[in-house]
Order: sequence, then C-alpha cells, then structure tokens
Amino acid sequence: MNVFKRLSAVSMIAGLSVLTACGGNAASGEVTAADGAAAVPAANAAPAGGAPVTIEFWYGLGGKLGENMETLIQKFNASQQEVIVKGIVQGDYTETEQKLQAAIAAGQVPAVVLSSNIAWARKGYYAPMDELIAGQPDFNKEDFVQTFLNQGKVDGKQYFLPMYGSTQVMYYRKDAFAKSGIDASQIKTWEDLAAAAKKMTVSEGGKTSFYGWEPMWGPGNMTDAALSKGGSILSEDGTKVTIDSPEWIDTWEFFRKSIHDDKIMRIHSGGQGWEYWYKTIDDVMKGQAAGYTGSSGDQGDLDFSVVSAMEQPGWAGAGEAKPVAGASMAGIPAQAGDAEKQAAMKWLAYFTSSENTAFWSIHTGYISVRQSALEDPAFVTFSESNPQIKIPLQQAAHASAPFQDPTGGKINDALTIAADKVQIENIPAAEALKEAQQTAQAALDKLK
Repeated sequence: MNVFKRLSAVSMIAGLSVLTACGGNAASGEVTAADGAAAVPAANAAPAGGAPVTIEFWYGLGGKLGENMETLIQKFNASQQEVIVKGIVQGDYTETEQKLQAAIAAGQVPAVVLSSNIAWARKGYYAPMDELIAGQPDFNKEDFVQTFLNQGKVDGKQYFLPMYGSTQVMYYRKDAFAKSGIDASQIKTWEDLAAAAKKMTVSEGGKTSFYGWEPMWGPGNMTDAALSKGGSILSEDGTKVTIDSPEWIDTWEFFRKSIHDDKIMRIHSGGQGWEYWYKTIDDVMKGQAAGYTGSSGDQGDLDFSVVSAMEQPGWAGAGEAKPVAGASMAGIPAQAGDAEKQAAMKWLAYFTSSENTAFWSIHTGYISVRQSALEDPAFVTFSESNPQIKIPLQQAAHASAPFQDPTGGKINDALTIAADKVQIENIPAAEALKEAQQTAQAALDKLK
C-alpha cells in the first residue's frame, strides 16, 4: 500500500494513548539540537566497544508488506553490531501519525517513523537529515530517483527519505476478461473501462453478484482520474482551489453513476486499518469482481497466475493518464537523542541501498527509490518472468507529482469528505465538490 491510501478526514488528536518508545528521549529541548552537527561520529552509531543502540521504527504496514519489512529489519540487525532496530507495527499510515503526535506531546518518540508531514517539519517536530546523510559512507544521493528524493525536502533541507515509490495501477482477472472477450491492451480510456465493466457485471433481480470493477475507497482513485482529465487542485498561482471545475465534477460523477446508478462498480469502506483495502483485493481474488484499482505495493498480495496488471487509462480526447506517483517517506523525530538519530540514519541508509530497495520492489511491487536498483541482478531476473513489476515504473514516467497541501491537510480533508459523499452517500459530485471547494478555499484564504 502506499502514500496515496486513504487520508484521514479527522484532525490529528494529541490526546491519544502514547506508545512508550524505548529509543526515545524525553528532553524536549532537543527539538532544536537537530539543526547542528551530530555529537556522535556519523560513521558509528554507538561508542567504540559500547552496547548497540536500540531504536524503535514505527510503520503502518500489514500483510505481506509487514512481513517483508520485518525480514529487512532482521537482516539489518544481523548485518552489524552497532544498531538494533525494533519494528513497531501501527494500524496504518494515519494511525502512525496520530500515535506520533501523541508521542511528541509526551516527549517520548521513536527514533524513526514511516511518516512525513511538511507542516510538522517546519514546526521543528522532525530533524533535518543533511548532516546525518553526509556522515553515511557511500550514500550517493545522486543515485536516488530525484523526483522521490525531492519530495522529502522542506525549504531546501532534506527532512525525509523515500523508502519506496508507488502509484495506483489496475489489476484484473484474466479469466473474467477472456470470458467477455475483452482485450486489456485495448482499454485506453475510462470510457473503455466502463463499457468493459458493464459487459462483465452480473446482476439478477436488481442485485449484483459480480462487479465489473472496484475503485478504492477515498479520494485517491477519483483524484487520479480528475488529474488525467486535465483537472488541478490549485490554480497556477496557488491562490484558488479548483476542485469544483468541470474536469473534477465530470470525473467524480462518472464514479458516482457507476457505483450507484449503473451498479457496475462498488467500493468497500470503513473497518479498521487496511480492512477495506483487503476486502477489495479479496473480491477480485475470490472471483466476485473483474478487477480493481490499487497500489503498486499490492503485488506482494496478489496471485499473478490469476490476475494481471495494466496502467490507469486516460479519458477520450484528454491524452495519456496522469495519476499521482510519489514516495512513502521516513522521518526522524527531532526529540530523538543524537545517538538514536545516527542509528536511525544507519537503518535508513541500509533499507534504501540498491540491493535492499530492489528486494523491496521484487517482493512488494513498490517502485525502487534508487536508479541502480533496476540493474540489480535479482531485479533483472525477476522482471523477465514477472512483467507486472514494470507497470508502475512505466506509469510513473508520465505521472503527476503528489499534492503538497499548503493548509496542513485541510484541502485533503475536504476532498476526503467529498469522496465519502459521492461514493457512500450517493450525493451528486457537483454538490459534494462545490461544498469541498468552499471549505478548502476558506482554509487557503486564511494563509494570506
């Protein structure tokens, strides 16, 4: 799963229960210490001959993703004697951020977290990484996919490192397409997909037993499609929220109609953590839907003897698709102690090495963050017999950059609320998006 999975419509709550971080440092004065040079030599996270530094790494990954993360954590711990990483699994990305906010308030933070928040970086909650990166031998920043690396910069400083890249692609049952005589290579537009979904949908007595397609709950899929139609979230000068434009309304109405009127699509919503996501995958794998739109990171959970992958389509007359491609990034809380910051960077450098980012891509479907990973022998061999691994890379070549919400999340929250109205409540897209635009514009205007 990825950085584009469902954003919370609820503001972060500082009063949540705090997880005790054994690697944390309660000295709140260390928030500003991160701006200077590290006190411990960067090449060695622990004093010579001393005990290893134990740190907590928080991440909201489940299923095969969580298993692969634990594999690399154990591999890292066995590879050296200076650092011990203790992985702490959270429910999802949103819960990770909620727990982190509570931990920051209590002064007991993990040393590293799979989460990023530009507004929080500006407030001093995260430590800049430039000094830490400079102390890592053979880090080679130039080898990173620069669009991913740049997403971790805030006001010219590197605050977050990309751990993996992702984009939402299409997965479909090969037998369902074959049964209806549908050639996936000929689905070039959303109009084509709707026609195929209608052909594959099975209904009787007003009840659908097999759906032609399942988009994922939340604004992500519909936002991708709106951008592909030529829509934008902000005007070029950044002063106007444009999510109520015809491109947005027509796109979101297409999904509302497909879900509620035509009943050729459906979504799963609610539940805890990634429950809705896995229900969507299960529908396809159990033969209850022809396909779904999901993360490139889902590949580790899929059986490609049953399904195949394709890029998102565009729209008739609008050119090629422009779905978002971005990175899931890790940050180091500013309150962590110096030794813990050094240890955290050592872990991040290990995870993002060419060999390990290639391993992650092979086993999860996420996009490698280093260019050299594509030349890794294991990746080359795998891609020859598993061509689906290339689909996210191909799509990323013409993708949109992730939206950086200048309001600290209020525009994204407005989109999330509007998506629920369209997908769940069957409210016309024009009504939902106009209300979202007004809410988001008011938040943007407060920044003036």
